[in-house]
Amino acid sequence: MLKINMEFRKGVLFIRLKGNLTKDTVRSLDNYLIPVISKQGIKYIVYNLGAVTIIDNYGRESLRKGIEAAKLNQGDGLICNTNLTLNSEFKIVKNELVALKLIQV
Repeated sequence: MLKINMEFRKGVLFIRLKGNLTKDTVRSLDNYLIPVISKQGIKYIVYNLGAVTIIDNYGRESLRKGIEAAKLNQGDGLICNTNLTLNSEFKIVKNELVALKLIQV
């Protein structure tokens, strides 16, 4: 199961996830998040993975899709609060406050 909490603050969409980000759960994230980013023209997203317990390749691909959608709007995406194994392609920061400072909207 995956719980999704989103908050748009200071020009940044914060996506707080709880549970497993796996083949069985990514569809709910992709089907909701990508259209929101595209339709609203959101430039910056921050994934907070502090409460994600498991991530697989499908989960990593889902994160990548969200970041790519933000990049299409001339923005970027960051990941925070994680000890999970992720590819070096992701920009990982300590917490949401650090992410907000880096984005400087």
